Amino acid sequence: MKNQTIFKLLLITLVFSAFNLVCFAQQETAKLLKRTTYKTEKVDFGAGGTISVIGAPDGSIEVEGWRRNEIEITAEIEVEAPTEDGLKQMAAVSGYLLDTGFAHTRIISVGPYDKKYLKKVSKKFPKDLQSMPMRINYKLKVPAYCDLEIDGGKGDLQLARVEGSMRIKFLETNARLELVGGMVTAAFGRGNVDVSIPSPSWRGRNVDVQLVNGTMNVGLSPNVNAELDAKVLRTGQIENSLKDLKERDRTEFTDKLILAKAGGGGVSMSFMVGDGVLKLGAVSQAN
Repeated sequence: MKNQTIFKLLLITLVFSAFNLVCFAQQETAKLLKRTTYKTEKVDFGAGGTISVIGAPDGSIEVEGWRRNEIEITAEIEVEAPTEDGLKQMAAVSGYLLDTGFAHTRIISVGPYDKKYLKKVSKKFPKDLQSMPMRINYKLKVPAYCDLEIDGGKGDLQLARVEGSMRIKFLETNARLELVGGMVTAAFGRGNVDVSIPSPSWRGRNVDVQLVNGTMNVGLSPNVNAELDAKVLRTGQIENSLKDLKERDRTEFTDKLILAKAGGGGVSMSFMVGDGVLKLGAVSQAN
């Protein structure tokens, strides 16, 4: 009887504890309000110029090539704060700046995290709001033939149908690169990176994609012509399903290093992972 009483008291205590935790979690969630705004604009831009995108610390970037000589920018700007007044102040300093020149257009993200920017636009901006969550998600349409510079923080990246010189840096991402030509230099800190190169003959210079930690899936045309370098520097391995690769520089293939000549050779394609898995396969096999 005594044990039953203790059990009932324990059960009641657990129920009340769970109830209090739920209430506390709801209160914590209710502390931050959220506001999302959208901004869309178009900018005239001739083919062959350079477009630079500096993303927010948190936010996705999607870039698609099209046949028009203009840039279409769609930004989804999300801010959070404890009060409506805080939301208003956050929204007033969050967004992007557009710097247009003769052959170079820059899209520069700004927000409460940027102290130099705050000094210019809001010297009395509350310190407690500087660390509030905010993110900017971009969808860009750009001329198919242009040069790109992309700097991102944490968020998804998608790139398709752009041919030019491309330099990409992202700290943490799930990235999908559909490449058609030009010169590509991309470096990622952490995440999953999918690279698709469907053409057997690359139109342009080299391709160099690096990932510090994560999984890289590389899909190439079965008839690709290239000098192929694949490396895993530390922990992890290469998983190769490409056929007819020929050893290059008298180096045998291993699960850490492949130096190969594909087809008739040609442009240099280098893929490197620090810690993780590097998968090589035909385009249809790349996930």
